Amino acid sequence: MSTIIEQPRFTCALGAQQTVLAIPGAFPIVHAGPGCSSRLFRFMSGECGNQGEGFNGGGQVTSTNTTETEVVFGGETKLRKTVDSALKIFDGDLYVILSGCTTGIIGDDIDAIASEFRDEGYPVVSAETSGFKGNNYYGHELILKSIINQFVGQVRPNVKKGLVNVFSVVPNQDPFWRGDLEEIKRILTGIGLEVQILFGNESAGSSEWKNIPNAEFNLLLSPWVGKETVELLKEKYGTPYLHYPILPVGGKATSTFLREVARFAKLNPEKVEEFIRKEEKRFYYYFVGLADFGTDLRGKLPSELYAVGDAEYTLGAVDFLVNELGLTHKKTFINDDAQGETLRKSIIAQAEKFVPAIKGNLFLESDGGKISRQLYESIGNSKKAVIFGSTWEEIVAERSGNYSVLFSMPLSNDLILSRTFIGYNGGLHIIEELYSGMFKAKKIKKEV
Repeated sequence: MSTIIEQPRFTCALGAQQTVLAIPGAFPIVHAGPGCSSRLFRFMSGECGNQGEGFNGGGQVTSTNTTETEVVFGGETKLRKTVDSALKIFDGDLYVILSGCTTGIIGDDIDAIASEFRDEGYPVVSAETSGFKGNNYYGHELILKSIINQFVGQVRPNVKKGLVNVFSVVPNQDPFWRGDLEEIKRILTGIGLEVQILFGNESAGSSEWKNIPNAEFNLLLSPWVGKETVELLKEKYGTPYLHYPILPVGGKATSTFLREVARFAKLNPEKVEEFIRKEEKRFYYYFVGLADFGTDLRGKLPSELYAVGDAEYTLGAVDFLVNELGLTHKKTFINDDAQGETLRKSIIAQAEKFVPAIKGNLFLESDGGKISRQLYESIGNSKKAVIFGSTWEEIVAERSGNYSVLFSMPLSNDLILSRTFIGYNGGLHIIEELYSGMFKAKKIKKEV
């Protein structure tokens, strides 16, 4: 049986270097062969909306660049020298050693080396991210747990009312992660919470991570990635958590989400409803502007919805597109390669609970070639389809005479800075992306 995956949508566990880079002031130190780090950057930045190098990213990531010498004699000495040099050159708050396939196979003990430097007072942690251990979703969660165990450590919590840690999208695997985290923090702050978002521009960096044990609760805003982390925090610090398995998109879903969080956190309902009323007023003010456009061009607009992406991002978008925009759901493909039958069944059950329209037409498939063939077969001769997906699905849409919205990895034909497709703002952005893009694609032409 072949294990080759055509048109891959994710990378190996070492892709977690992007998780480290998403923490302000954090530095990855890659213990792997030449080219591993730079290839991962090209995929997870260039194919993620051309997001650029950022702080200490791209070709600047520190690496041991192990060779045959280290394979034969071991690479721990070289790693120790590399870490020592990085500590002298870079003024960081946190350093994370990541192992690649070669060093994982020969058995270099990166945990022992990280421990040596911690004993000397340096903030150095390690994570066994050898590529053969899993994909970058696995690597991302491994980084979370490693930082909590080795950097945050065993401390006595000083719980602060209203303080919440958010565990949600995977940096760079979600092309819109920066804007998404900003929107999540904005709406949660709006209902009265103090939010530690942990990654990106809205994060305070290592000080937020050190403050994790003091949260009143943790919020897991994801179907499955991060579940082990919030369970660890519950065991380690006694912190309860709320698991909300889909990212809310648009007016209805976002308001429902905020009310659920508010109930869990026992927030002032009047303040919560005041914020929701303000946001809904703004959202539907702009939403109504779609009415004339839709009436004038209703015969030319797409009505059949196909979606391809990971469970974390796709389910909320499909819910909005079906239940608020009125598209007819055809097929959704979830491609984050969740391992284990129990987990796969859980993803399907969550999807069908939150998005009933998806039932019977949800497929867990990580092979892009198989996805493309099913899309062609299902679309047939229709010219009313829109595919929310990656650059691969853009090709399917063009060849079938339909339309696509760039939405998931890999995403090479776009530039993404602070865009988001979640929350109140994200719902409006999806509408703009869906319909204004049709003018650019010359699928519709307005009479003047």
